[in-house]
Amino acid sequence: MYQYYLFDFDYTLVNSETGIVGCFQRTLARIGRPPAPVDDIRRTIGLPMPTAVGQILQETDPSKIEAFTSLYREFANQYMTPGTLFYPETLPMLRQLQQVKARTAVISSKTSHRIAEKFADEQVTDLIEFIIGCNEVRKLKPDPEGIRLALQRFNADPSEVLYIGDSIIDAESAKNAGVAFAGVTTGATTAAELGVWPHIAILENLSNIPKL
Repeated sequence: MYQYYLFDFDYTLVNSETGIVGCFQRTLARIGRPPAPVDDIRRTIGLPMPTAVGQILQETDPSKIEAFTSLYREFANQYMTPGTLFYPETLPMLRQLQQVKARTAVISSKTSHRIAEKFADEQVTDLIEFIIGCNEVRKLKPDPEGIRLALQRFNADPSEVLYIGDSIIDAESAKNAGVAFAGVTTGATTAAELGVWPHIAILENLSNIPKL
């Protein structure tokens, strides 16, 4: 077993499709744009917000992207957490890791307060030691800053750490940080796509994580 388990959030610990898709569509409607194809939105889940918005709007102007994001946040405050569901395997897996004294954290491009809100909503804040989101780093994934910050907080050697995520960005982040990676296919990325990157396992879900 590894001693430290770091997790991505969206499409790894939770299915946030309902929340994210709904907030995008509501924001598009607010600015008079037609709905975006759901699959297009799904493929942005886990990306930094400016990148995701730019892809959906086909826009590069930072001011327009920020204006959209500001409206999006209004809807997210109301709909994101109710539209975000832990996968059935998530909480049992985290409890198993807790029982064997493994230490856990979340490293995500989402805001840490939104992630913390979901753990608080389910009254399971004790299952994660800390969260590093987009507001805690200067450079987002696949830059290794977030993972390296977690290593510093834990005083952990990279060889003791496993990072678990659902996307190529997660795999690249682990590689850049020099830690092991396990992929899960609960998101929009296939096992074949994840398998191109260094990994110790590609799993259908999180149930086998405590055995790694």
